[in-house]
Amino acid sequence: MEIWINPACSKCRSALTLLDAEGAEYTVRRYLEDVPGEDEIRAVLDRLGLEPWDITRTQEAAAKELGLREWPRDAGSRDRWIAALAGHPKLIQRPIITADDGTALVARSEEAVREALARSSER
Repeated sequence: MEIWINPACSKCRSALTLLDAEGAEYTVRRYLEDVPGEDEIRAVLDRLGLEPWDITRTQEAAAKELGLREWPRDAGSRDRWIAALAGHPKLIQRPIITADDGTALVARSEEAVREALARSSER
């Protein structure tokens, strides 16, 4: 299991606290420092079952500068959104947990973290 975090994010810290309390084995990825490339973002989106606009933090300054709220949300614009996330990782919703069963979740709630734990075989 891997968790993408921003250490400054309270939701990320809460997720880590819960994972530790449950004795979970996981790897931390500080995605602002170890920025995922476009192919990695595509892979995580596939695991999440979501589109790039579903995991974009549209209130961030970079999102406003790029005018993301005005971008089309369709298949033809998917690569543009993915490139924006790779180029501005702060736009990626967090934390994201990739579970051992091949799925992933945006783990912003305790329930989502527990779901990731349930999906992971190595506990």
